[in-house]
Amino acid sequence: MIYVNDDKLQKIKLNNLNFYVAIDFDKTITSNESSDCWDIGLDNLGEEYSIKSQMLYQKYAPIELDYNIDIEEKNKAMEEWWYGSLKLFYDYGLTLENIKQSINNSNYIFRPYAKEFLYKMYENQIPVIILSAGIGNVIEEVLYKNNCYYNNIDIISNFFTFDESGKIEEFKGKLIHTLNKTMKGYYNSKFKDKLENKEYRLLIGDFIEDKKMVPSIEWDRTISIRVIR
Repeated sequence: MIYVNDDKLQKIKLNNLNFYVAIDFDKTITSNESSDCWDIGLDNLGEEYSIKSQMLYQKYAPIELDYNIDIEEKNKAMEEWWYGSLKLFYDYGLTLENIKQSINNSNYIFRPYAKEFLYKMYENQIPVIILSAGIGNVIEEVLYKNNCYYNNIDIISNFFTFDESGKIEEFKGKLIHTLNKTMKGYYNSKFKDKLENKEYRLLIGDFIEDKKMVPSIEWDRTISIRVIR
């Protein structure tokens, strides 16, 4: 089930030259039943890792979904959760092979017609920016495995580098969690050539917070689609 801001459909006429796509990954491109990017260590980093990871989830997931909590307090909690989860990867020696094995063994399911949508965007060379609070390395591998990591796709997410042996080396870039992922700041940098002449945006996500992927100053030029979990 989806919700579309229908009022914009009457005003905005999209063609293959005048817009780009900003889209979430977990539970948007993938289905509700799919594995999550953060599940990569549950099967192959040991029982102790799994227990500690689940403890973090049980503590912070209710905060993520509680809209009565002050936004600053909520942001702080999300940073604690994300940094805590990242630290576990270092503590228990995540490797690139762990990621590949996890993807092969896990249940990554694309939402119906998601692959066809990504191909259609590629076919018309419409830029697709995947904004995810997950793990970019996992997203890349899932897309590669499903033959849909096209040259019109870019990913804004949390990325690791790995050393020559494939062991986790460093986290690079700014931490991205559910409350702070946004296109703001990227127009005049990495994606300038792709996006500077795009008048409109097609935004697709499953969380209320995903609306912030596009800065509020641009909402009047944005068609928003919320995929209902």
